[in-house]
Amino acid sequence: MRLIPGLLLAVVVMNVWAASDSSTTEQKLLDAIKHERRSTADTARDANRKPLETLEFFQLRDDMKVLELLPGGGWYTKILAPTLEAKGKLYISLGAERIGEALKGQPGFDSLEVIPFDRANFSRQEGENRSSVPAFSFGVKRLDMVLTFRNMHNFTATGRTNINKAAFEALKSGGLYGVVDHTQRHMQPTEHELRRRIDPVLVIKEVEAAGFEFVDYSDLHFRPDDELRYEVGRKTVTGNTDRFTLLFKKP
Repeated sequence: MRLIPGLLLAVVVMNVWAASDSSTTEQKLLDAIKHERRSTADTARDANRKPLETLEFFQLRDDMKVLELLPGGGWYTKILAPTLEAKGKLYISLGAERIGEALKGQPGFDSLEVIPFDRANFSRQEGENRSSVPAFSFGVKRLDMVLTFRNMHNFTATGRTNINKAAFEALKSGGLYGVVDHTQRHMQPTEHELRRRIDPVLVIKEVEAAGFEFVDYSDLHFRPDDELRYEVGRKTVTGNTDRFTLLFKKP
C-alpha cells in the first residue's frame, strides 16, 4: 500500500508526538519518584512496587484525568498528583479524606481533588473480614483512567461490584481501569489466613461483568517464591507477595 505524501507526513508527526508525550510523562514520573517529598519509608518500597513500570503498563499520560481509589497513606498519590499537576488532574476517593487533607496546599498537589465518600457507607457484617459499600456514583464523568492498588481484597462481592460499576460510570469510552492486588490461588476457599488475598480470575470476571473489556496483564509483581498460603503481613511473606496486575478498558 502506498501512502500519499500528506498522509505519510501526518503519520510521522503523530508517531513523533506520541514518543515525545511518552517521554515527557516518564520524566515527570521519575521526578516525582525521586522527589524529596517522599519519605524514606516510601522510597524503600520502590524496588518492590515498581511504580514507574507499573504506571507505564497502565498507559498513564501526564495529560490524563485520573481517579485513584482507596489511596491509603498516599504512596501512589504522591507520585501521581505531581505527574498530572500541569496538564492533567488527579482525583482520589473512598477513604481519601485524611491523605487529601495532609497533602492540601503542598507544592505539586494544587490540582488534587478529593471526591467525598461518607465512611458510614462502609459496612461489615458480623464475623466478616471484608467490607461492603452500597451502589453509588463518584459524581464525575469522562475520566481517562481509574486506578486501585491492593484494595479489592478488602471488599465483599457486592462491594466490589458496586465499586466496579461506579468506576465504569466515571470513565469515558476508551478509558482505562488498572487493578493490582495480592494473589489468591484460583478457587481456593477464602479463610482468615487469606483475608488479604483475592483470586485474579474472579476479579477479571467481576470487572468484565461491570461492562469492561480485559486488555492485558503484567507479571511485574509475580513472585514465584510466594506459596500463596499465608497472610500477606507475615514476616515470611511481607514485601514479597505475589500480586496480579490487570488492565481493563471501557468500550
